[in-house]
Amino acid sequence: MQISMYETLVPTCSRMLGAMSALLDKAEAYATQKKFEPAVLLNSRLAPDMFPLTRQVQIACDMAKGAAARLTGAEVPSYPDTETTLAELKARIAKTLAFVNSFDAAKYAGSEDHDIVLKMRTGEQRFKGLPYLRDYVLPNVYFHVTMVYAILRHNGVDIGKMDFLGAR
Repeated sequence: MQISMYETLVPTCSRMLGAMSALLDKAEAYATQKKFEPAVLLNSRLAPDMFPLTRQVQIACDMAKGAAARLTGAEVPSYPDTETTLAELKARIAKTLAFVNSFDAAKYAGSEDHDIVLKMRTGEQRFKGLPYLRDYVLPNVYFHVTMVYAILRHNGVDIGKMDFLGAR
């Protein structure tokens, strides 16, 4: 049996973004327990030249919603990057998941051969649908969810591998 584009994107993003939301729940509980403002975690980063936790969440969501839109022929929704609380980040994740899950599998049919053009700071990137999903989207989703995990773990939040992997 061949795996479909839908089966590659939707369950993977649903699981990883769901796990990221659960990580934010643990971050909030940790901040409450230790009596500090959660904004400390939102602005944390592992190195001075990397994005803080808030931006990592935003990018993971942007990757997922962008892929769902581009592979189904829908318009990519624009979400302003204005989140300043854990609750707002969780709402963004929920909104992204609702969008990603709003397309049925039939909308992805043939998308492995779609022409995908991304306009980036470094110029245009061109992909066919399958390499776009496999070699660009999924590695980016995993990378940014991993950074959220690493930032929280580095700051003492009691999380482990099963938290990263998410619910089965």
